[in-house]
Amino acid sequence: MKFGLSSYSFNQRIRTGEMSILDVIDWVADSEAEHLEFAALSDEADAPIPNINTPSEQIDQIIQRAADKGVELSNLAVGANFFTSDAGEHRAEVERVKAYVDLAARFGMTRLRHDVVRHPGLEGDDTPAFEEAFGPIVAAAKEIAQYAATKGVTTSLENHGFFVQASDRVRRIIHAVDEPNFGTTLDIGNFLCVDEDPTVAVPANLPYATVVHFKDFYVRTEDPGEGWFRSRGGKYLRGAIVGNGDIDIRAICRAIKASGYDGFAAIEFEGQEDCLIGCARGVANAKSLFANA
Repeated sequence: MKFGLSSYSFNQRIRTGEMSILDVIDWVADSEAEHLEFAALSDEADAPIPNINTPSEQIDQIIQRAADKGVELSNLAVGANFFTSDAGEHRAEVERVKAYVDLAARFGMTRLRHDVVRHPGLEGDDTPAFEEAFGPIVAAAKEIAQYAATKGVTTSLENHGFFVQASDRVRRIIHAVDEPNFGTTLDIGNFLCVDEDPTVAVPANLPYATVVHFKDFYVRTEDPGEGWFRSRGGKYLRGAIVGNGDIDIRAICRAIKASGYDGFAAIEFEGQEDCLIGCARGVANAKSLFANA
């Protein structure tokens, strides 16, 4: 398995301007990481992470820097929302994600993760809303996957954003889309946000994994104070360096080995420590835990 990093792990320094994406590539090249994922958080032309509106000459510069440094570009992760009653908006969003497929192919990436709804969760029982959104989500994801197949790109949705975070909802969409190049970017920590046990949910979804995200959380039942957020069921969560939190990552590594998955694994650091410490220790810990699982 190839252990690498998501650009999101460097968000602390990227958002302050301390690091550019070229700096991130340089840092990854000098680290234990074996690849780099781009998580595009904006479509703005001047956004720090490359996107469909980034000037072409900047894209070329990024491609060249990665090639010069020997950094493999693995996956492009983008937001998307197919839950809308406006047919024009739905069509525009599908075409927008297809443009990201083109960008992934230009980077030489074989993976693209796109969201299917906006992140904010719905209060209360959102099952009726999920049933309403299901058809448009499946139709959009299927069309995008079919287009991506012509570019040699595998597409996926991730278990995040509360609305499509539960393992069974992810699997249901994958089965309905029913395309050989469509699966899931499987985040081992995000299931905690909807109160699923990762040691159960991860093995259930491993057969459909196209990329695995390694992440860790501290979990508490009582309010520890500032800096924590709440799961769907009311637990308190805070990002941790991979291997330092409360997730049984060794058990998850055993499940990954048993499944035969041997693709990209990207560390996604969301803790309060300095991100460079979180990235360096996270990669080292993930590799050690996997090797000794």
